[in-house]
Amino acid sequence: MRTKVTLVLVFLNVALFFFIFNFERHWRTERASLEARRRVLGPETADIRSLALAGPGITAIRLTRSGSDWSLAEPIEWPANPHAVNRIVSELQFLEHETSFRVADLAKNEQTLADYGLAEPRLTLTFTSGEPDSRPPLVLKIGDETKVGNRLYILSPDGERVHVVSQSFARSLALDLAELRADTLFTIPVFEARSLALQNAANLRVRIRREAGRWAFEAPIVARANKTATELTINALNNLRVQSFLPAGTAPVGANPSLRISLQGNNRSETLLLGAELGTTAIAESASGAAPASPRPDVEFQAMLEGKSAAFTVVLSAGLLDALRNAQELLRETRLLEFEPAAVTGLTLTAPDTPAITLQRDPAAPAGAPWQLLRRSAGAGTLTADTDAVTRLLDLLGRLSAQKFQSDAPSDADLETWGFNRPEREITLALNPAQGAARNLTLQIGVTTPRDGRAYARLAGERFIYGIDPVILEETLVSPLPYRARLLHELPSATRITALRITDLADESAVIEHDLTNAAPDSPPARLAAQLRTLQARAFVLDEFADRFAVGGEDRTWRYRLDATLALPGGAGGQTETFTLHLTERIGGGLQLAGSPEFAAVFELEQPLLDALWAVTYAGRDPGPPSAP
Repeated sequence: MRTKVTLVLVFLNVALFFFIFNFERHWRTERASLEARRRVLGPETADIRSLALAGPGITAIRLTRSGSDWSLAEPIEWPANPHAVNRIVSELQFLEHETSFRVADLAKNEQTLADYGLAEPRLTLTFTSGEPDSRPPLVLKIGDETKVGNRLYILSPDGERVHVVSQSFARSLALDLAELRADTLFTIPVFEARSLALQNAANLRVRIRREAGRWAFEAPIVARANKTATELTINALNNLRVQSFLPAGTAPVGANPSLRISLQGNNRSETLLLGAELGTTAIAESASGAAPASPRPDVEFQAMLEGKSAAFTVVLSAGLLDALRNAQELLRETRLLEFEPAAVTGLTLTAPDTPAITLQRDPAAPAGAPWQLLRRSAGAGTLTADTDAVTRLLDLLGRLSAQKFQSDAPSDADLETWGFNRPEREITLALNPAQGAARNLTLQIGVTTPRDGRAYARLAGERFIYGIDPVILEETLVSPLPYRARLLHELPSATRITALRITDLADESAVIEHDLTNAAPDSPPARLAAQLRTLQARAFVLDEFADRFAVGGEDRTWRYRLDATLALPGGAGGQTETFTLHLTERIGGGLQLAGSPEFAAVFELEQPLLDALWAVTYAGRDPGPPSAP
């Protein structure tokens, strides 16, 4: 019994497999064949290289493709609108008929092609596919509309069948010349652009090339170009549009245009030739969007694209025109120094008759490592530098820009006039080769005698002279004071201040003397001791300790001496140490000076310490608040 059931199931499986293999496959093949038969054109539309439209009463149009770019060849030579052309090509590739019939069957119904408007078609579409001359052109004739259904008659390229297709095909072809023409002039985007070349009527040539993300002038000088300004100019060129086309037969721009603009991209280049100025427009440019006080009108030019016969007009904004006509100045990099702050391992400042100072750090140290201040004066050593001050100085140098390109080829007399025989300042940056820095940079800054209100700068090894803001001389003082670390000492947490004494140096009397072993934390001596644990200068006055010094045009000397007794941790038998500061009287509301031979400096006290000192030294003389009226 089980054997019979098994045999029946096997027979049914074999029958089902035979049905699927033969009938189902045949149905799918038939559907695919039916779909293919609905297509008017076959694989010949896969690689269309040219298109031509002609017909009674219309201007013949011919389009050709080179690579992926379409161009008009007739009636003018001009880049084609890629969207319009791609729509025509797409309609050809996917053109389907609603129905079709053989031309040979027309005679049976006593009809001819003329009855369908195909004997003298109103529009003829000719296209070629594949390599040139590889196959003959294919011609698609378009006839009348159907009486119902909004359909259209077309004749197949072999002339054997009449197809009835949707009118959307005719609408894709019903484009006038203006719709088929591209209105853009440059199509090379910024990210593809490799060079920008300009040439005016006087044959002055400017060429800017991009290498490794940087733009640089190759002519008429070899110098850095401003990346932002150059790319904004290229963007502005890509935004240019044809204002109007000039009538056929208009005189060409000629062999000597007023300005020749060339953009080069990846294996392609585009060139715009500007001819005579035709006038100005009322459009005025404004960076803020508001109307400028003195409107600068845009300028309209006659123009041509190199290699194209069509003449047209184009409007250039005043800003773009300035950038193109004065590219060697307006597109030039104004920043004098090009470096990465993280790559700087040393910075040396020198000035005439002044000891040089050097700021340095270990090249192998990670970013954020402390800087050292090296003083080259007699007896000077190495101090910790203020990292924030060094960072500000590097930022200032990185932003230092030319206000004027003074000269690209100065004479020796010019160099002497501008103070380069004895530069007012020389700044050398040592760069870390491990971070890709090619060399050290040395900036020289000179001034005229007498001074003309401007400073002049150049890079060592280059001839270019730049006019810069003279404030850079005040910001790069050759003195250790602005760059010295303001933190003088910070006591370890285990070290305690056990006693304070302030001595009046006028008579060696004790102003205050406190044992802090059991002092209340909020008492004035305890608050003063708390401020002394972290001693930080507000600003340095002298880079050495002195008994007498001048401040504000007056000679000063020390009035007080502060001695703090420190109990050191781990010391045998209660080891102690004395920390000493010399103090002036309070000079102003927020100014009191301190000094110490240990720190080799005279400096201004910060306000919290100044207030704590006031509470213990002047509290007895404080008259207190005024009495009530």
